Amino acid sequence: MTARTIRARDRPVFGVDVHSGDVRGDDPSYALVILDPVDEDDPDAPDAEGPMARVTRDVVSFRKLCRLIDDREPRYVATDNAYELAADQGELVGFLRSLPDGTRLVQVTGAERPEPLSRVASRHGIPYGKEPMKEAEASARLAAANVGHEVTAFTDETRVKVSRGRSTGKGGWSQDRYTRRIHGNVRKRTRQVQSKLTEANLDFERDVTEKYGGYANATFTVAARPEEIPVSNSRAGDVRVEVERERRDGIEYEPLVKRRDRVIVGIDPGTTTAAAVVGLDGTVHALYSSRTADTAEVTEWIIEQGRPVIVAADVEPMPETVEKFRRSFDAAGWRPTTDLPVDEKLHRTREASYDNDHERDALAAALYAYDDHEDQFERIAAKTPPRLDREAVIAGVVAGGASVESVVAELSEDEGGEGGDGAGDADETDPTEPERTEEEETIRRLRERVDRLESHAESLEADLAERDDRIAELESELEEAKREERVEARTRRVVSRLERETDRLERERDEARETAEELEGKVETLKELWRLDHSNFDDLAADRGLVSVKVVEQFTLDALKAADEAYGLVAGDVVYLRDASGAGRRTAERLAETDPRAVIRDGNLSAVADQVLFDHDVPVVPADAVPVREVDELAVANEGELEDALDDWEKRAERRRRAEKQEHLDRIISEHRAGRTPPETEE
Repeated sequence: MTARTIRARDRPVFGVDVHSGDVRGDDPSYALVILDPVDEDDPDAPDAEGPMARVTRDVVSFRKLCRLIDDREPRYVATDNAYELAADQGELVGFLRSLPDGTRLVQVTGAERPEPLSRVASRHGIPYGKEPMKEAEASARLAAANVGHEVTAFTDETRVKVSRGRSTGKGGWSQDRYTRRIHGNVRKRTRQVQSKLTEANLDFERDVTEKYGGYANATFTVAARPEEIPVSNSRAGDVRVEVERERRDGIEYEPLVKRRDRVIVGIDPGTTTAAAVVGLDGTVHALYSSRTADTAEVTEWIIEQGRPVIVAADVEPMPETVEKFRRSFDAAGWRPTTDLPVDEKLHRTREASYDNDHERDALAAALYAYDDHEDQFERIAAKTPPRLDREAVIAGVVAGGASVESVVAELSEDEGGEGGDGAGDADETDPTEPERTEEEETIRRLRERVDRLESHAESLEADLAERDDRIAELESELEEAKREERVEARTRRVVSRLERETDRLERERDEARETAEELEGKVETLKELWRLDHSNFDDLAADRGLVSVKVVEQFTLDALKAADEAYGLVAGDVVYLRDASGAGRRTAERLAETDPRAVIRDGNLSAVADQVLFDHDVPVVPADAVPVREVDELAVANEGELEDALDDWEKRAERRRRAEKQEHLDRIISEHRAGRTPPETEE
């Protein structure tokens, strides 16, 4: 980062880090570093060789930080972790929504998987310290150098809504005129907004809800950020205008500067040409396939994805088409010793999604090339100083065929020439400068080597400090794990005690159930003995004016059989049918065979069953006429009520017999008369 980088900014850059407290607690304080742009014409402006911007340091509360952001409208609010400004995703979205137009929240340590701030700062030559204020300053300087990712929860589309600013009311003498005026003003304001968007040459879509006299509301979906739209939030009289960016599904991270990284390209030529791009870390970036694209189109697509270091094929020897691509990019080539089998391709690409077999083959070639060079990439990265571009060193070694030391030396010289004070340019342009002697040249190389070694030593010290921090963190985690293990051991002891108690209670429950079953058996035995002992219950009941009743649950063959097995059905019994409906001829005949004294029914008998019992002179009386009282399995009825019901049945039965006899005589007479009538003669 140069002085010109800072001076190019028209707004300040904020660097923020938690100073004390916890963002999830009450009132955390923040270390704030503000890098203000400077004017080169200002006599008080810092020199290019000195500080690159005016630096303001302060410790502020979250509210004061938000007020400063609103007042100063910085270009970037930089931090090493976006969630130091919000407890969760919802709060982070609210914070992003509150930022002024044009202000971006930047996470300088990367995207979803950020690196340590010390490593990023060391790689870019930014001073770093563990104190919150130094971390805030490092974040600000990294963001000023366009290092990091913008944290965003919104798309690049903005919704502009024009709607009614007041209610149309519930009625009145002038209701129609009042409503028409409001809708007319909404329509007028909608046309003004549309005219401004058109003049700004912005793409938009309009959705209008028409109402009586004009518009109820109108929504413009504009393909631009709010700061690019010549309309702002407003409310005047009858109309309200709201400007709001469209939300994404979640939080996304977009790089501040999109660079064309070094990549590995796999190509599968043929009728359908396919290409796959894989990063130097093995990440799948993009896939492409086409039946109509020529070499130029495929080359253009690859250039858009990155700068190829390796061009790979999945067959041996490498096809001529793939070789042409390799030469055009001046990249290294890779091919397998034998053609890659289909099952191995399927296994290697199992975690990626592709549209056809050609894309699969190209992706398999790129991934196998990465697997073959992975160890080499790691060795090169280990030998690369932190301030140099690791991918550039890998490209120089793999594609250029040079050694790591020579590539590092060349890149170091290039970087020193670009970032120095101009002495390098003077060496090239000043022909009067005397040529260095061999000893002076040796001294220069040794000094450069010392500088590189000192830089490497600083990097190692930073790594050592980071490792110490990691050791402390792991020791803390170990203590926490031991504490959790002790808690878990106590929990296991409590669980074991409760399990033993549960087993004891279950044994007691099983014993209680066995005792209950044994007692139930004894009760059944006692009931049976009681019935045997009171076999003369009919005599006892008769002494008290009662008659015993035998209960049948339902007028079916199974129920009659169950009652007969329980207490026997014999002649002279009084039978109580708890449900008399549904019986047929066979069931009625089975009951009639027992020759009961009477049948007390609850419910209506079928016509067939009623006729069968009547033909067998079995009295059937309703339960309403003879109430049955039940005690456990015994039932009794009042003898007098039963006699009265039987007398009543005898009277009804006599009338029924006479009626049947009369009907029978009438039928005989009719048949006799019909038999004496002479047959008609034919004419």
